[in-house]
Amino acid sequence: MNRSVRNSLLIVFGFTAATAIILYTMGQPLICKCGYVKLWHGVVISSENSQHLSDWYTPSHIIHGILFFGFFTLILRKASINVRLVLSLILECAWEILENTDMIINRYRESTISLDYFGDSVINSSADILAMVVGFFLAARLPVWTSVALIVIFEATTTYLIRDGLALNILMLVWPLEAVKAWQGG
Repeated sequence: MNRSVRNSLLIVFGFTAATAIILYTMGQPLICKCGYVKLWHGVVISSENSQHLSDWYTPSHIIHGILFFGFFTLILRKASINVRLVLSLILECAWEILENTDMIINRYRESTISLDYFGDSVINSSADILAMVVGFFLAARLPVWTSVALIVIFEATTTYLIRDGLALNILMLVWPLEAVKAWQGG
């Protein structure tokens, strides 16, 4: 393993571990209160959503990584990949911590169809961070058009299948629309 890859892995591990410790001290459960961990949980409107390793919101975290890579590459052209990775991890980890505060949890519950949402388990947040890292390194390796296509495919798929996705999530957090909430409720 070359030095750059080893450094990247150490950076990812360090940020993920620090975020996990912070979330745990905030009172988030390590794993689902159901007592087990699943690789995939596909029921959006359930108390187990955002409690397992992956779910319908995992693609949005991959999109975060693609967007963060693009943004930091655009504004910091000469920065190393690890500098851009650190900045991306700062944003993603900060979001995972903010997302699990009472303020954001209550906002989700008031403004969206996520009535059973009580925050993420630590293992889910950690997996979300790793999904962002996957998106980041996909964007680093793939042509721009492929990264854009992935974003469109992930957003279209989640919007079609669960009536939610990154764009709708941001909209409903920032500017909740009753019509969108009603449509999401099906």
